[in-house]
Amino acid sequence: MGEKKNDRNTGGATVYDVARVAGVSAMTVSRVINGSAHVTDATRDKVMAAVQSLNYQVNVAARAARVGTLRVGLLYSNPSAAFLSAFLVGAMDQCSQSGATLILENCEDQRSQRAAIERLIANGADGILVPPPLCDSKSALKQLDEIGMPTVAVATAKPVSSMSAVRIDDYDGALTMTRYLLSLGHRDIAFIKGDPKHTPAQLRYQAFVDAMAEAGIKVPAERVAQGLFTYRSGLSAARELLGQKDRPTAVFASNDDMAAAVIAVAHGMHLHVPDDLAVAGFDDTPVATTVWPELTTIHQPIGDMARSAVELLVEQIRRRRAGESKLVQHRLLPYTLITRESSTLGE
Repeated sequence: MGEKKNDRNTGGATVYDVARVAGVSAMTVSRVINGSAHVTDATRDKVMAAVQSLNYQVNVAARAARVGTLRVGLLYSNPSAAFLSAFLVGAMDQCSQSGATLILENCEDQRSQRAAIERLIANGADGILVPPPLCDSKSALKQLDEIGMPTVAVATAKPVSSMSAVRIDDYDGALTMTRYLLSLGHRDIAFIKGDPKHTPAQLRYQAFVDAMAEAGIKVPAERVAQGLFTYRSGLSAARELLGQKDRPTAVFASNDDMAAAVIAVAHGMHLHVPDDLAVAGFDDTPVATTVWPELTTIHQPIGDMARSAVELLVEQIRRRRAGESKLVQHRLLPYTLITRESSTLGE
């Protein structure tokens, strides 16, 4: 009875109450609450449903006293504010669930990466999350690997074998989007590339070319513009593509920021989206539903990817503290095609 009392929280429920409602052991509840990766999705869902139904509130301070403070470092340099915002929300949410503190460091270029990593370590980071585009930085990943820092790369299309990673299938997602535009009857589709240093950008473009070839269509060079995943670069690319004498009937941009820029340029040219021009993006960040018309896109579960990455990282840190061997895990999360008014009315 005394043990239960020590685990009682402000909501009145205990770990044992949660275990009883979920039909699992108290140890399993503990694993879920502490962000362990060694729990099935079905079990995690049952436990979290019980947590919510009982209004169980995790005593983070008590947990920290038992297992020690966890510090999760986040090394970021992302040109898309929408992507970074969604990632931060997911990471902070999971850190809170795992009793961890999130510490941030920004680096603007390759030369500042080493100093940013050193600052994270100096501030007590036990492990580091590396979202795009740094997830594809060979120098940053090499430095982290050499010092043995627990690391999880997020949204890299080519995860390294020695490092845990969370991603979606970017190639298949872009293939799905291109096939969707083709199914609407479009044959003259333009494409805006993303940052060439980012592996998903490379795969998204390759998938577009392959899907067009599958339909017997060769993509001319003038139908491809280079972007950098930023809204401003999307404006330049859109002006290049839509300023041509024979405009494409559809534009597929490598991310939502650039797709939103295409819509803005189209409006400025008095083109009606989607009647005169269909527009599609990738990521399904908040901008996809704040532009008019709302954007057809591939939903990349950025928040869930961040949560999953924190889970993997916390698990690595705990294994390291327990003197256990390193466990490398690669998680592939599902994407979803989201059709909205920018591609066809009534969708």
